[in-house]
Amino acid sequence: MSATMQDVARRAGVSVKTVSNVVNGYPYIRESTKEKVLAAIAELDYQMNVSARSLRSGKTGMIGLAVPELSLPYFAELADSVIEYAETVGLTVLIEQTGSNREREKAALHGFRRNLTDGLIFSPLELGPDDVAEFDVNYPLVLLGERVFNASTDHVTMRNVEAAKAATSHLIEVGCRRIAVVGAHEGEVIGSAQLRTEGYLEALREHDLPVDPQLIREAGLWHRSTGAQAIFDMIADGVEFDAVFALNDAMALGVLYALQVSGKSIPQDVKVIGFDDVEEARFSFPALSSVEPGRLQIAQTAVNLLKEHIDNPKQEIEPRRVVADYKLSLRESTRAS
Repeated sequence: MSATMQDVARRAGVSVKTVSNVVNGYPYIRESTKEKVLAAIAELDYQMNVSARSLRSGKTGMIGLAVPELSLPYFAELADSVIEYAETVGLTVLIEQTGSNREREKAALHGFRRNLTDGLIFSPLELGPDDVAEFDVNYPLVLLGERVFNASTDHVTMRNVEAAKAATSHLIEVGCRRIAVVGAHEGEVIGSAQLRTEGYLEALREHDLPVDPQLIREAGLWHRSTGAQAIFDMIADGVEFDAVFALNDAMALGVLYALQVSGKSIPQDVKVIGFDDVEEARFSFPALSSVEPGRLQIAQTAVNLLKEHIDNPKQEIEPRRVVADYKLSLRESTRAS
């Protein structure tokens, strides 16, 4: 016998009304309560009958957003932008965190939560071109980021190479000649690290500056701690540098910390620029220059594309690839000396 909503309520220790509110996307529910209900749904393999909410419309009014980790400021702010804009077009957002884990990314595509939503906005980090079959799903799907190409679905991304080249060129234009890049991923073929590192290299070549391998610093996870460690390691190795391009703002904030702990003055001794232009960049000390990659445009475009598919389920729409615009947000950390 299949599980009922009453079974889910008993397992979660909540009322049937609360289960109904979670299933139907009611926004004012404690996150802890929502998680208990969703866990009970998973444990009991409860299959939501869409008619519970939508006998007339055939829709739940809820969409999914799956991102690697909300502890990274970029993804937290992206989620905020998606939620805020989705609300204006009548949609509620169910957030999923995949932890950059391959199995959890596959679960985001094929797991029980897809029974609760009308479509999914998905930012994968571990799935790639070889996993294109995973994206052949029977519900509306919009991909974010660089990890998947040639999937038969809409894809919204950013100008990683061009933006990274612009960031590096700015450092050169304010007099820097020994520019380190923090966050490289050796051997990566498709991904933000590879694309942004390529933009860095293009800027060096265009300005006739040599490429010094000692200035290209690896960082596995793009966290504050890895950004700081890259700087400590570079100083310990005796590598001279007068600027740092960190491939995201979390690492850039770690870079600022490590430089100051090491007695370096910013921007007099070392200039620093990041990528993402998160809110924290404006309040760091000194205020961090960064690339604004079009986060609001990405969020709104993804919601609009997904909603178009949801509203027109029988219409054949050719997959679209949208590339957001970027700009440099220049602050104290790269001020000319």
